[in-house]
Amino acid sequence: MIDPTTFRDVMAQWPSGVTVVTTLGPDGVRHGMTASSFASVSLDPPLVSICLTKTLYSHELVSRSGIFGISVLAKDQAEIGRRFAGMSGDLEDRFAGESWTTAETGVPLLDSALGWFDCRVVHAYPGGDHTIFVGEVVAGRSAGRTAPLLFHSRNWGQVADVLPDAATLADGGVVAGLAARGAADQAALVAAGVGDAGIRVRVADLTSATDDVAVLAPGGPQPLSSALVGDRAQADLALGAGLGTVELEVDPGDPEDLARVLEAVDGIAERCAVLLADPFADERLDSVLAAVCALSRAGVAEIALPDIAGRATPLQVRSLLQEVVALARPSQVRVGLHDRDRLGLVKAITALKSGVRHFDATLAGLDASVATEDLIRLLTELEVGVGVDAAAVDDLARQVRTVPRRVGAAAERAAVPAAASTDAAEILGAAG
Repeated sequence: MIDPTTFRDVMAQWPSGVTVVTTLGPDGVRHGMTASSFASVSLDPPLVSICLTKTLYSHELVSRSGIFGISVLAKDQAEIGRRFAGMSGDLEDRFAGESWTTAETGVPLLDSALGWFDCRVVHAYPGGDHTIFVGEVVAGRSAGRTAPLLFHSRNWGQVADVLPDAATLADGGVVAGLAARGAADQAALVAAGVGDAGIRVRVADLTSATDDVAVLAPGGPQPLSSALVGDRAQADLALGAGLGTVELEVDPGDPEDLARVLEAVDGIAERCAVLLADPFADERLDSVLAAVCALSRAGVAEIALPDIAGRATPLQVRSLLQEVVALARPSQVRVGLHDRDRLGLVKAITALKSGVRHFDATLAGLDASVATEDLIRLLTELEVGVGVDAAAVDDLARQVRTVPRRVGAAAERAAVPAAASTDAAEILGAAG
């Protein structure tokens, strides 16, 4: 028979999730312990099992009470796992500092867990020095907003990041960037070239039309073209002109603005991309997540997270995306990263590893965004397919870099093409 040390060493190579098993002691006193020996048993009826050493106090309490709860820990909850494993010193109350829900059976369940089950014991089988408790699931909840905590080789860890097989690109800045440099006459040709290379390009900003500062490219509408719009009327106008996508901006912290956008996308959501303002600010997390859920329920094609100011750190990008990507499904998450801090490509890799498959960039980095051609090269080196004509994009980027910058009053005058109109219909007419 195998010796205990070898048995433990082999079992240590098997990665498992980590749970906190909770139950009640005499007089309803809460008790909990960390356990990884948890498994699904049956779907109909819903049954799960836990295996507890017979010498544990938890074993005695589960046997007497006939109830237990399972809280599945997230990747950032190793401290909770250590606490309930008795690895954090002599704590007076292991439950302190966390929010708990009292289940139907009376057991405490961790509110911040990835998920939990409330169970009643229906069977108890001998398993050597353990007892296998089979519990019927009375209730359950799944949050699932991030990755689970893992235990492997006696260490805490998390699921390894896997790069996607493919990614898509959109360019929301080259047309405006060229116009701002006084090269609006070149914008149409460049925009057409970007689209022909396989990249969606924003050809018009209709939100600025009423302000007499429209920045657009008078290029032909096509499925790989988009327009930034401010309301449903402009969205219908853009889609009617043949553009493939309309983009709307929303302030996730403003319920009225969110309601306005949800009303605007009703009936056309599958052709809409909604850009959330300042999504990476820590203080906006709750409102961003709520907006993502609402937009996903509305069926929008894309939920875009632009780092307009370039202030987001790689850790902020990672933290937000690990929650947003799961919440947004089936809507796609698109990330636009600026490169002012020279960490744009680092944040792009972070986004890739967080499950993002769609990116905003700008040809030649005209607006301080990550340069489209640089992002294509990065994705190619990572063996992530992009499905674009990289050589054509490089040629276009070289052309764009030769356009001189305009400064002062000349730049302000150049920002409005000579043929620009304040009427959205005329703008799209020029684009056609």
